[in-house]
Amino acid sequence: MSTSKTTVVVTGFGATTPLGGDLPSTWSALLAGKSGIRPLTWEGVENLPVRFAATLAVDPSEVMPKQLLRKLDRNQSIALIAAREAWTSAGFAKPVTRRSRKEESPAGVDGGFTVDGERLGVVVSSGIGGLHTALDSYDVYKEKGWSRVSPFTVPMLMPNGASGHVGIEFGAMAGSHALVSACASSGEAVGYAVDMIRAGRADVIICGGTESCIHPLQMASFGSMRAMSTRNDEPERASRPYDKNRDGFVLGEGAAVMILESEEHARARGADIHGIVAGCGYSGDAYDIVLPDPTGAGQAKAMRRALADAELAPEEIVHINAHATSTPAGDVAELASIKAGLGEEAARKVIITATKSMTGHLLGGAGALESIFTILALRDGIVPPVANLDDIDDEVDLDIARGEPRKLPDGPAAALNNSFGFGGHNVSVAFRRAL
Repeated sequence: MSTSKTTVVVTGFGATTPLGGDLPSTWSALLAGKSGIRPLTWEGVENLPVRFAATLAVDPSEVMPKQLLRKLDRNQSIALIAAREAWTSAGFAKPVTRRSRKEESPAGVDGGFTVDGERLGVVVSSGIGGLHTALDSYDVYKEKGWSRVSPFTVPMLMPNGASGHVGIEFGAMAGSHALVSACASSGEAVGYAVDMIRAGRADVIICGGTESCIHPLQMASFGSMRAMSTRNDEPERASRPYDKNRDGFVLGEGAAVMILESEEHARARGADIHGIVAGCGYSGDAYDIVLPDPTGAGQAKAMRRALADAELAPEEIVHINAHATSTPAGDVAELASIKAGLGEEAARKVIITATKSMTGHLLGGAGALESIFTILALRDGIVPPVANLDDIDDEVDLDIARGEPRKLPDGPAAALNNSFGFGGHNVSVAFRRAL
């Protein structure tokens, strides 16, 4: 890496997902090939074309007080849960913020390293924001009148609400941001966080993504689009990237947060370094609001730009956590873009996985969660297998991890995580193993 660029490292993680209420349980379940996809139990769900989703393994009500949950949309509450875990895992002290001077804040732990709030930033994205709040509050308005609508409605529904709450919780004053680009949102959040540190705006960034929009309206809309799997008789096997019988994605919910720091700052406090965010690449398809460019040119461009930013050669990439959502066209199109982005020879040496087969698709939260999975794969030297891959598509001609976890080689190594979103947003993030 060029000496002109500040090296950005990862020192902490947190997550709450369909596989577990924290990151260790999520990672363990992922390596075991477990599914977080479950039948929905709503009243009237039988009238929907899709009656299952990847719902949270641990509901926020089990770990947060009711009085706080009343002021937060579900996507905001799970972002705080993930951020608190990440903060603690990075070894930081309990923050002293404007709010915690007035009331006891549950974040962090006693002891640890203190961060100057002026050098602490937040980038937590959501693709949709407070969908539950918006729809439920409108129902209240229609049924009971304007005076019964909560004064917290607007702060709860705005897409930047999660980033704002995390910033308040930890006293982050270097900047609080929320990039919104559909399913690429938290992939872009990682890139923006890196840019903030490289530009000298902050030493530490709380970075990630969150989404919770499993709602009848969302299920109906995606159902009308024919984008979701309808395997209602076997929901746990519905997400099956690269399988001949895949028939669409599975909607999921969850939050994932990383602590990013300049290497200088992390080493000065003796932090454990789990990985290096080496570079990010972006592109726009400028093709269709929903469909990706069928040529895959934009996706390949994002990967090439990530490699250039990271100053990595294609041959150094040993693993890719693919966007692969389990759609008939999208999965194989991404493989073509990987070959175009890395070159045919280098692409054939990469071990590819698709973890949405177990977590479902977290939309705006997907890029952050899968970035964490990519870092853990490099750190631990092991790639989670794609679940439900029983009959591999004839068009799949790259090395897909299937059946059992795959070992990665020792020594220097790098990996990519891809995130693509409605509107033609393409993001690829490059990571290097910390040695």
